[in-house]
Amino acid sequence: MTTLSTLNKFKKEGTKFTCLTCYDSMFARMMEKAEIDTILIGDSLGMVVQGHDSTLPVTVNDMAYHTANIARSNKHALILADLPFMSYVTLPEAVANSRTLMQAGAHVVKIEGGSELCELVTTLAQAGTPTCVHLGLTPQSVNVFGGYKIQGRGDEAADKLLADAKAVVDAGAALLVLECVPGALAKAVTEAVAVPVIGIGAGADTDGQVLVMHDMLGMAHGRVPRFIHDFLTDERNSAHSIEGAFALYQQSVREGSFPTEQHQFS
Repeated sequence: MTTLSTLNKFKKEGTKFTCLTCYDSMFARMMEKAEIDTILIGDSLGMVVQGHDSTLPVTVNDMAYHTANIARSNKHALILADLPFMSYVTLPEAVANSRTLMQAGAHVVKIEGGSELCELVTTLAQAGTPTCVHLGLTPQSVNVFGGYKIQGRGDEAADKLLADAKAVVDAGAALLVLECVPGALAKAVTEAVAVPVIGIGAGADTDGQVLVMHDMLGMAHGRVPRFIHDFLTDERNSAHSIEGAFALYQQSVREGSFPTEQHQFS
């Protein structure tokens, strides 16, 4: 089974690891066969499962339900679960909602933000709940950003993101996720912190990669972000199957053939 110790070992060795979103039992079993290292029960389920326009309507009960589906069906991956929008505004709320997700089967809870999360990160760590802090483009803050935009461009923004990353790691964060930041900045953050860093649209130099499962199976709607690759129809997927796509993703990340320069931002 993949644990945080496994991921820390991967970082020290320079071994790249995988993460995919997942929401139900059947896909979780397929990911186990493909040996996907980590699974994220993302609040992206609001859009790809529930049909909402954003992640904002997702509830803690929604997240606990889908987390339990995965925990019953995949014993290989480290399981991360999102604390959804407005579910960790106060420490008591955050502790109670983290308990709900951990009791549903999560191994790590994921939260979005920067140095303002330090007290929460420390409190949860002291209570035995590891956190993954999501930096860069944080979908729960889409209304603050004014849309889905690249983050960390320019010296001031880059310096702030790097400072935030260091602060939350010093506070006890076990993992980081960087989304839609310039590749050079993601590399700097990955080298500056001791914990594993997972990227999405953040270049090839992070320790791991994550994609939304539906996107990497070619099911993205509308404009397809540049960091997505369709592994289902990739000619290297000789099985022409979903399980084959998962296996190809695992292989591609591990050997360093994904992501390429065309998948990152500058």
